Amino acid sequence: MQEIGQLNSNQKNLFSHLTQAPSDAIFAIMNAYKADTSENKIDLGVGAYRTDEEKPYVFDVVKKIEQEIVNDPSLNKEYLEIEGLPEFNKGCQILLFGKDNPLITSGRIVTAQCLGGTGALRVGFDFVKRHLQGDVYVSNPTWGNHNQILDRVGLNQINYPYYDPITKGFNCKATLDCLSQAKEGSIILLHVCAHNPTGVDPTEDEWLQIADVCKTRNLIPFFDCAYQGFASGCLDKDVFAVRKFAELGFQMIIAYSFSKNMGLYNERVGAIHILTSSQDIATKVLSNLKMVIRTLYSCPPAIGGRIVSRILCNDNYYQQWVQELNVITGRIIKMRSLLKNELDNLNVQGNWDHIIKQTGFFTFTGLTPQQCDQLTQDHHVYLLRSGRMSMAGITSKNVKQLVEAIKIVVQNK
Repeated sequence: MQEIGQLNSNQKNLFSHLTQAPSDAIFAIMNAYKADTSENKIDLGVGAYRTDEEKPYVFDVVKKIEQEIVNDPSLNKEYLEIEGLPEFNKGCQILLFGKDNPLITSGRIVTAQCLGGTGALRVGFDFVKRHLQGDVYVSNPTWGNHNQILDRVGLNQINYPYYDPITKGFNCKATLDCLSQAKEGSIILLHVCAHNPTGVDPTEDEWLQIADVCKTRNLIPFFDCAYQGFASGCLDKDVFAVRKFAELGFQMIIAYSFSKNMGLYNERVGAIHILTSSQDIATKVLSNLKMVIRTLYSCPPAIGGRIVSRILCNDNYYQQWVQELNVITGRIIKMRSLLKNELDNLNVQGNWDHIIKQTGFFTFTGLTPQQCDQLTQDHHVYLLRSGRMSMAGITSKNVKQLVEAIKIVVQNK
C-alpha cells in the first residue's frame, strides 16, 4: 500500500515548468526594512500614512464607528448584494461628484463596492475587456500594479509620455501629442490627483487640454482616484478632473480607493463608478458589471463598507473625518517643506524645488537607481529604485539624517 503523502510515480511533476516569479518591489522593500536591525533605518517605500513618531495611524472616527458596528444588534453576517451596500454607493457618488451634482439623481452613475482600489481597477478593466476592448494608454511611469492588472486582463497597453525628468514635472505637450494620435475608442488611464509614483499632476488648464484631446479623438477616460484629499488638502479641489470631465459630458469609468484617505488599508474598501449616457443604459451596465464581480469574488465584505457609509452619510462623523484628514495631509505637506529646506540648508547639489511642487504621498526625487541602492546599502534608507520616496516616512526627527545621506550619495555620483 502506498504511504500517505508519497508521490504518485505515474504522475509527472505538474509544476516543474514554473520559474520563480519576481517579488513585488514595494513589498520587497517592506520586508527588507523589517529585517534590518539598524536603529537608524528609514522606511520611504511605505505607501501608508505614518505619524511623526513613525507609527501607523487609525482614525479616531473609524475606531468609534467600529465599536458602534460591533455593538449594533441589527447587523448580521449575511451576504451583501453583489454591488455592495446601497448607502455606501450613494455616499461615494456624493463624495466624488459633489452633493449638488444633478448626476447623483439622474440615475446615470453606476456604482459598485469593490475590494479596495486594486479590486476596483480589476473589475473596471475586466468590464472594459468584455465590452469595450480598446487599447489602454498608460502614463509613463505609472503605479506598477496598473501594468500587471492590464496584463492579467489581457488588454493591450500603450505608454504615453507623462513625466519630464529634466523639469521633474508634467510633460503636457508630449502627453497631448501622443493622445492626439490614439485610435478612436481607446481608453486613457488617468490619475485623478497625487500621481503615483511621481507626485506630478496637471494644472486645471492642462486638464482642460487633455479633455479637449479626449473629446476630439473620442477617447474613453478611466480615472484612478486613490488619493482624494492628499494633493491639495481639499477634497473638492482634488477631484477637479473628474467633475470637469463629467460636466463636459464624458462617459467614463472611475476606480476609487479609501485605503489612504480613511486609513482602511486592510479593510479593502473601494468602489467602481461608471458614468453612462442614460438611466436605461446604466441599468444594463450594472447588470453586466455584477456578472464580472460575481465571478471574481461574488460580493464585497461588510465592515469596511459600513464604516465608510456611516462617515459619508452622517454630518457629524463626516466633519470629524475631514478634520482628521486635514491633520494628516497637513503633516505630509509640512514634510515636503521641511525636506526642501534641509536640502537647501546643507547645500545638497542640484535644484530641489520639485519637492514642494509635487503633491500627495510620493515624491519623484530624481535620484538614480544606483544612488537609491547606495542609500539603502550604506545608510539604511529604503525607497524604490525609481527614486520614488514616500513623504509619510519622513519625520521631524529623521529628516536631517535622510538629507545627510542624500548629500553623500549625490556627491559620490
